[in-house]
Amino acid sequence: MTAYDALMSHDRQTRALGQISGRLSWDQETMMPSGAVDQRAEEQGAMEAVLHARRTDPQVGGWLDAAEPETDVAAASIREIRRGFERASKVPAELATALARLTSKSQGIWAEARRANDVAAFLPVLEEVVALKREEAQAVAGNSVNSPYDALIEDYEVGITGAELQTMFDGMRPGLVALRERALAGQAGPAISGSFACDVQMSLANEVAERFGYDKTRGRLDLAVHPFSSGSGDDVRITTRICEDDPFNCLYSTIHETGHACYEQRIDPAYRLTPLGHGVSMGVHESQSRIYENQLGRGRAFCGWLFGAMTDRFGDIGVADADAFYAAVNRVHRGYIRTEADEVQYNLHIMLRFDLERALVGGDLTVKDLEAAWNDRFEADFGYAVDKPSNGLLQDVHWSVGLFGYFPTYSLGNVYAGCLYKALTSQVSGLDAALAQGDPSPATTWLQTNLQTHGGLRLPKDTITHACGEEPTSAPLMAYLEEKFTALYPD
Repeated sequence: MTAYDALMSHDRQTRALGQISGRLSWDQETMMPSGAVDQRAEEQGAMEAVLHARRTDPQVGGWLDAAEPETDVAAASIREIRRGFERASKVPAELATALARLTSKSQGIWAEARRANDVAAFLPVLEEVVALKREEAQAVAGNSVNSPYDALIEDYEVGITGAELQTMFDGMRPGLVALRERALAGQAGPAISGSFACDVQMSLANEVAERFGYDKTRGRLDLAVHPFSSGSGDDVRITTRICEDDPFNCLYSTIHETGHACYEQRIDPAYRLTPLGHGVSMGVHESQSRIYENQLGRGRAFCGWLFGAMTDRFGDIGVADADAFYAAVNRVHRGYIRTEADEVQYNLHIMLRFDLERALVGGDLTVKDLEAAWNDRFEADFGYAVDKPSNGLLQDVHWSVGLFGYFPTYSLGNVYAGCLYKALTSQVSGLDAALAQGDPSPATTWLQTNLQTHGGLRLPKDTITHACGEEPTSAPLMAYLEEKFTALYPD
């Protein structure tokens, strides 16, 4: 067995164990009894101890030094294993285990605090999480010129820094604010109304997921407090949530998570349980979920089909025709929740979180001051006050499970999606005609061929450049938003 073969064999087993750990997390958010939180925290801590030991095994370093790649796939695999090995080796095993144990427990505390709208119940454990994440970030950053927060971003998007993201967001913000103000100053768009039975919503959600290409023989759709996708290869699971008076919450959360899941399901099977057998970054992953949800799912053509599907199931939904339905789906309105935000305002929600978590990790903001900082920033950005914690600081699961550095990838994914949609529409004919029949396959097949099948073969930016034929910028996204919402909300 060559050094490369030994390296890949070891890595394959490590990734299989990581999938099991991920399944424990899925179970915790969907099926696990509430009384099992403390035990699950111990189980996750034990799993992380095993995984950390395997990821930092000195043999891995020896194999990396001796391995001789003979193909581009082998070179990319070595690149990814080396990056993970060097990163894991900087984090003490005790810290990695403590973080896994704490964040498993913290997630349950957050969920209960969110239900009770009780920030005080969540802040003590969040303070512990932030302290450990600061310690981890400093360990990984070491003497690097980049900040500790940049070290956390690298976990989700290799090759970009907080400063670069800040420049991008600063460039996008004026156009987004101006577009939002124009929309809100105009006539309010129509809204659907009625009571939408949960079982019917779930039936339609399952159909929509399959129409977008989700393979239910290798996945399942369940309910969770916060929708998410989990797994890779032949076991990719998604979740959604249901509000009886807001079926869009369920349907568009489902389409969003289907984008994530289809990316994982459509990676070249030869890459399964290898360093290339998963989405290359969260920014690229979000490009898939956002283009499925927004450019395709909220486009006029698909909305025409969805209007018919909903009226068939629910009867009168409060809007008269497909045009009014399209306007309702894309309605710009005041709201608090990031996952329910329209395309114009969504990135402003992300910019708020990006600035706050960057300040938290950098030590410029304390956990005890976080709620006030959130509420002040929200009112300054959106023009009205947060009415309750579940609509403010407690709405997202991310910080409870230690996902600092994750939030900016949502907006980066929107930027990438704008670039992909520009390339897609220039190369695929008959797209709207197919979408009007409830068939997104011309678009999803293009995405599979040009991006999804390649998994982690290329670095994130190179993945988008390869698919689009040009380097990504925010210009296509901003042009798409300007055209779409100016038409919906003319002066």
